[in-house]
Amino acid sequence: MNQLQKVLYTGKTHTTGGRDGVSRSSDGRLDIKLSSPGTSGAGTNPEQLFAAGWSACFIGAMGLAAGKMKIALPADLAVDAEVDLGTIDNAYFLQARLNVSLPGLDREAAQQLVDAAHQTCPYSKLTRGNINVEINLV
Repeated sequence: MNQLQKVLYTGKTHTTGGRDGVSRSSDGRLDIKLSSPGTSGAGTNPEQLFAAGWSACFIGAMGLAAGKMKIALPADLAVDAEVDLGTIDNAYFLQARLNVSLPGLDREAAQQLVDAAHQTCPYSKLTRGNINVEINLV
């Protein structure tokens, strides 16, 4: 297991009530209601939060890769993340898909960016070998 040599940032939250509760960050910038997936609750859920965090991080990783490769990222690039909550033998598991859109980029260059981002994005590293992940260039 890798040990961090330097901590750059620590996100801190306080959550009560589980999937039907609330979560707040220590700096007050995040203050959300939570609700279970598939219910009519007013809040979001952990799967949506994970999808949002991963897709944002993945775009950042593509930006770093693009800089190294001297490729300009399109202004309208997007990552649609899908995180599934399901079961295997009555135990809960996740699986995910990142659908990456890089309009106007040559497909080969776009694929190189996606591959590089998937190697460097901390969320991708977190999931690698732990859950089923598909990265699709759309």
